[in-house]
Amino acid sequence: MTAPDQPTTDDLTATPQDGATAAPTAGAEGGDDLARQLEEQRDRYLRLAAEYDNHRRRTQKERAEAGGRAQAELVKHLIDALDDLARFAHVDPATTDATTVVEGVAMVEKKLFKTLGGAGLEVVDPVGQPFDPSLHEAVSTEPAASRDDDHVVARVYQRGYVFAGQLLRPARVVVRQYNG
Repeated sequence: MTAPDQPTTDDLTATPQDGATAAPTAGAEGGDDLARQLEEQRDRYLRLAAEYDNHRRRTQKERAEAGGRAQAELVKHLIDALDDLARFAHVDPATTDATTVVEGVAMVEKKLFKTLGGAGLEVVDPVGQPFDPSLHEAVSTEPAASRDDDHVVARVYQRGYVFAGQLLRPARVVVRQYNG
C-alpha cells in the first residue's frame, strides 16, 4: 500500500487526461530495465551474503582446527617425558636404589618444564621479590627484621604459573611484614 503523496506505477504509465501534455513516461521498456536492474542487484546481494556466510563458517572451522593442531603439537612434545615417567613407574623397588629414582624423577621434571617453557609457560617463584597481588596470593605473614624486608616474599608454599601472559595460578606465598 502506498501513501497518498507517493506516485504509484499506475501514475507513471497513465495517459494524460483533459488534453494536457505529460512528461515522457517510463514505458514497458523502462519498467523492464528497472526490474532487470533490481533483480541483478538482488542476485548480487544474495551471492555476497552467501559468500560472507561461507567465509565466516570456514574461518571458524580453521580457527578450531588450529587450536587442535596446537594442542596436538604440545602433547607430541610431552610424550617423551611421559615415556620417561612410565619407565620409572614400572621399576622394581627391590632392585632399584631410591636415589636413582629420585634423580630420574628430577630429570623428568626438568624435561617437562623445558617443554612447557618452550610452549610459553612461565613459573612464578618469587622468593626475595616484592609481593605482587596480581601474581601472588599471601597465605600468611611473618615478621620482617628491617624496613627493607617489608612486603617481601619470604617463602613459597606453591609455585604459580603464567601461560602466554595469562595467570593460570598465583604463587601462594608467605610475606614479611615490618612492625617497626
